[in-house]
Amino acid sequence: MCLIALAYQVHPRFPLIVAANRDEVRERPTAPAQFWPDAPEFLAGRDQQAGGTWLGITRTGRIAAITNHRDLRRPRTVGPSRGQLVKQALLGTIDPQTTAAYEGFNLLYGPLHALRYHNNIQPADLPLAPGVHGISNAFLNTPWPKVERAKADLHALLEATDPPPVEALFAVLTNDALAADAQLPDTGLPLELERAASSIFIPGAAYGTRCSTVLLVDAEGAVYFEERSWPGATRVVERFRLEG
Repeated sequence: MCLIALAYQVHPRFPLIVAANRDEVRERPTAPAQFWPDAPEFLAGRDQQAGGTWLGITRTGRIAAITNHRDLRRPRTVGPSRGQLVKQALLGTIDPQTTAAYEGFNLLYGPLHALRYHNNIQPADLPLAPGVHGISNAFLNTPWPKVERAKADLHALLEATDPPPVEALFAVLTNDALAADAQLPDTGLPLELERAASSIFIPGAAYGTRCSTVLLVDAEGAVYFEERSWPGATRVVERFRLEG
């Protein structure tokens, strides 16, 4: 994932509202979201190259989503695929003390009522406070233009509609407006690439937004999950009720 915006324990009827984009190399083989045949308790897309995932939810309400941390000036770590961390988090087997071997990342994980934020750069492993949050490729709520724009749009939807319409959440995720050069972060990318990566939705030919996901969980445990893959807007929609 390269952008996650979420409202956590803010809405009186929907304790979790997530809008997220996965940005990736176009050629990387990927399977759309489904309940996995070999792990039928969780719903997620699948990276067919390394076997992991980027965002998922289990039938019992365990949630995980990851973004990469981008700082090209840091030495690279040749380690396991970070998508394996999402699998571990969904299975409840992740150990935050053993994540240093992975390249930099941000991870939201845990049961619905007790989500946590973890990164292996600072490092940090903290309870997620109630509120509207955003993560891209820095840290939780680092004020990159795309993060601030997504958070502001989600805030506005929460105030204007009850609950935010799914189409409006996807409209947030498909905003391809670029940030002004003066607002760009400095992550070590050349200026033209930093600029191209500054939009919420990245339409690049070789690298860009591969899928957008909207996840809503209400106070009664009803789950709505929709993934749209790009290009073409292929849709996966799942509705179910949390168990336990």
